[in-house]
Amino acid sequence: MTPTPPPAYPKAHGLLTGKNVLITAAAGTGIGFAAAKRCAEEGAAGVVISDIHERRLAEAADAIEKDTGLRPKTVMCNVTKEDEVQRMFDFAVAEMGHIDVLLNNAGLGGHARVVDMTDDQWSLVMDVTLTSCFRCTRAALKHMVPRKSGVIVNNASVLGWRAQEGQAHYAAAKAGVMALTRCAAIEAAEAGIRINAVSPSLAMHPFLAKVTPPGLLEELLNREAFKRGAEPWEIANVMIFLASDYSSYMTGETISVSSQHA
Repeated sequence: MTPTPPPAYPKAHGLLTGKNVLITAAAGTGIGFAAAKRCAEEGAAGVVISDIHERRLAEAADAIEKDTGLRPKTVMCNVTKEDEVQRMFDFAVAEMGHIDVLLNNAGLGGHARVVDMTDDQWSLVMDVTLTSCFRCTRAALKHMVPRKSGVIVNNASVLGWRAQEGQAHYAAAKAGVMALTRCAAIEAAEAGIRINAVSPSLAMHPFLAKVTPPGLLEELLNREAFKRGAEPWEIANVMIFLASDYSSYMTGETISVSSQHA
């Protein structure tokens, strides 16, 4: 089957008009950057983007400003360090006054069979992918609960449902993100705060090939109904929907943004 080409880039509809948004892992060309750009396009009043790559973070801000007219504020943050997470939230509040939306995008993959996986490989993926999501969610709730307002959108993965060789650490972490999303959402509901997640299968960007074993990318693409990976902005669109008032009765949900999930 010939791959079905992606649709035209959608027009904005003001879904985040007046909202202040904080996004982790937004440097580069992946989902975080695409989400930050969509936030600006959808009318966000303020956007703060964070990452550990200083040069790429500045380049992301330049690109978003060029394309949208809104320059996001930038802050360096290693989400595995609690003090840096706190500093990121303090910076975002100082710059924007308050945070309406948190997009938890940070994550780290890898490839190792369980029999060969080291404790360090397991722990690093868990820390960056799952524990950082907990840290940022906790920090956001401490800010949002007193205001009785806010939305958190987490980035999970179809590997939270699906078995794939060499991905036990990443799959376990993403399944944890799904469980964290459900439990935190129930706790936050009484304050009127919504927490949901997206679950991509394969989002294409230039850095993906660097961390994917030879032949695997082609195999994964062939599994997709459209025989192509998602454009990062196709994932970001669903994150924007979950961040907007259009999803006002959704919380604790994980939406599979893919053509298959099992």
